[in-house]
Amino acid sequence: MRCVIARFSFDLVKSEVLELMKGVRPEPVTGESVIIGRRTYPVKQVGELITKQDRRDFSAGEVTRAMSRLGFTCRSTPGLGTAPTAGPLPTALQTAEALLGTPAAV
Repeated sequence: MRCVIARFSFDLVKSEVLELMKGVRPEPVTGESVIIGRRTYPVKQVGELITKQDRRDFSAGEVTRAMSRLGFTCRSTPGLGTAPTAGPLPTALQTAEALLGTPAAV
């Protein structure tokens, strides 16, 4: 499969990627990852090995798209860059009522 990573064209084959990654110890995953064989690798590590370029030369998205098109499972680490929200934030009145209690009827 032909793909472009960091403005360079590469012909990638799934079996060649599997062979290249055989015996490579995965680095700790902190962002997007790709499952190759039974191991989970950071996409930047895989991109560096298959392109022989510095990691700063390409984005994780470029490698993720290429690996997905080859049939590998790609994942993003949940919670990075986004804060989970449980629902709408309480208003000042709701917060005050929760702290002080509701006023008694006279």
